[in-house]
Amino acid sequence: MKLLDSKGRLFGKVSILDLGAALAIFLVIVGIFVVPGKSGTSTIAQVANKPIEVDVIVRGLGILDPDSLMRQFEETKKTNIVIRNQPAGEFGIKAVQPIPRTTLVPQQDGTVKALPDPSPQAKYYQDMIITLTGDAQITNTGAVVGQQKVKIGTLIELEGKDYNFNTSTIAVRVLK
Repeated sequence: MKLLDSKGRLFGKVSILDLGAALAIFLVIVGIFVVPGKSGTSTIAQVANKPIEVDVIVRGLGILDPDSLMRQFEETKKTNIVIRNQPAGEFGIKAVQPIPRTTLVPQQDGTVKALPDPSPQAKYYQDMIITLTGDAQITNTGAVVGQQKVKIGTLIELEGKDYNFNTSTIAVRVLK
């Protein structure tokens, strides 16, 4: 019995083309499921975590009782942060500095003064600067928290038991 016949079949039963196709499919399956790859691993260089401080500003947060929010910050001392719609973990609240709401009032001599906002609805809006503390990976391009870079201007969402609002980063400091 010949190994190959005139039609290209092995032992007169199996086509070489069919055998080649089956071998290609088998190798693809082995490549996908058996051979380990780099999928799922971070492409960011593994660097040590360092503590950082992030100052964020809140402008015009509508709230019925601003003092209750301040008390909650003082009691819990922690908040969950979300950066670019990705949960980035829990950060400590180091300080909360309320900023008084003001309005610009032109003076008779042509100058402008910032005076407390006299409007009745001003008491329902709160401006503040919050200092957050936590750990981040420090790379050549900046701090990375939860696989998201944190730089001045980065929007950070703060989430707690009774609140969820957006802030804007105004300072990032790497602590030693």
